[in-house]
Amino acid sequence: MQSIGYQELQPAPVMQLQQPLPQPQNKPKAPAKSKAGGDVGAFIQQLIGLSAYVKELETQSHLIHLNYEGSNFLGVHAFLKDQYEAHLEQFDTIGEFVRSMDYLMPMCGCGLKDMAPPMQEIKSYKGTDMLGVYYKNLEDLGMQAKKLEGMAQKVHAIDIQNYMADLVGQAFKAAWFVKATLRNG
Repeated sequence: MQSIGYQELQPAPVMQLQQPLPQPQNKPKAPAKSKAGGDVGAFIQQLIGLSAYVKELETQSHLIHLNYEGSNFLGVHAFLKDQYEAHLEQFDTIGEFVRSMDYLMPMCGCGLKDMAPPMQEIKSYKGTDMLGVYYKNLEDLGMQAKKLEGMAQKVHAIDIQNYMADLVGQAFKAAWFVKATLRNG
């Protein structure tokens, strides 16, 4: 057996950049105020909380998608796949709105989870129980988006206001689908 020399185990040299990377600007300590007196900082915190809630819904709907069993499995399975993909898109869109207002999103899942409003947790593998909890959480999403739509109007964030109105529709339509499935099952 040959021994490997010390020289062979050295890491490759790190290339030095010609220009230093730009550093992010410091954020103001106090929340910004809009011209109409709306509290932009508080609005952003609520928006980040909504993104965290949607991310949790993505996980919840994906796990139900994997664990659901019942005579209507195929339909529920396909619906939930559409849902967790929609929740991922919603998360991305909300996060982009936060960044467009020059605020930062949390750096990791733990930080994001800390920002999430309370959500009902699934405690049973029974299909109707899982869907019942998801249904309630979808309705809560709709109500949270309604609240943020009004806050967006106050800070003159019309793009976010319009998206929140759309998100309300998405959440309540999905809740209706789940409720109709539960009534049928």
